[in-house]
Amino acid sequence: MAKTKNALLTGIKVSKAVSNKEFVVKTRKGQTFFTKYPDMSNVAWSASQLDEKSRFAAAVAYAREIVNDPVRKATYKVRPGSTVYHSAIKDFMRKRS
Repeated sequence: MAKTKNALLTGIKVSKAVSNKEFVVKTRKGQTFFTKYPDMSNVAWSASQLDEKSRFAAAVAYAREIVNDPVRKATYKVRPGSTVYHSAIKDFMRKRS
């Protein structure tokens, strides 16, 4: 990991689209690091991990439906300190456990 003290990069967040999957900017204990983008191509996922990945993908689809529908979004019960999107994901995951 390369450590940087550059004030311009402190607290920066780079999306995956911007970094082109070449590097990741991480902040640990107030210090900023550049790391190589993780290569997950050789990971052999277990059956339970694949089930959870698909379950979470369904939760994200459910949350996007709610956020994109203004009527459902306005009436959705939001947890304190959370957004409609995150509350919907949490509700979906709890119902389907």
